[in-house]
Amino acid sequence: MSDAAPGGDGPLLRVVLFEPEKAGNVGNVARTCAVLGADLHLIRPFGFHLHDREFRRAVMDYLEGVTLHEHASWTAFQGTLGAGARVWAFSTHATDLHTRAGFRRGDYLLFGPESRGLPAWLRDALPKLKLPQPGGGRSLNLSVAAGVAAFEAGRQIEGW
Repeated sequence: MSDAAPGGDGPLLRVVLFEPEKAGNVGNVARTCAVLGADLHLIRPFGFHLHDREFRRAVMDYLEGVTLHEHASWTAFQGTLGAGARVWAFSTHATDLHTRAGFRRGDYLLFGPESRGLPAWLRDALPKLKLPQPGGGRSLNLSVAAGVAAFEAGRQIEGW
């Protein structure tokens, strides 16, 4: 598969999962990335193996359409960022809505692990965005949140 996404050079987006815990969620995020022409970055440690049956079942054959990057740590991931890279941290602790971000082609959308979200040291170092959750209570599932954010970013970039 080419790295080029429709409408321009390079991937439309880069979805980043920091220390993901559930194979099914990562598989579903990979499917979203395949549909959008987005790269998927996974930062270790994972709570599963990429060869787990649950991961393979969730991702189905969509992984063939995804450029997957694995990183040993946050520091290793940071070392791959080019000059001017924009990383948006998604957190319930943010005050700015994702709809007002002004996404650009190639932006990185960062999500934390399912059970605890992004650690404070990481989310406080980056611009933070939140998804509206007017019902209160618990947070959206990781794969749902990543899908909502990625499609909004795609809409802003491509004008759908």
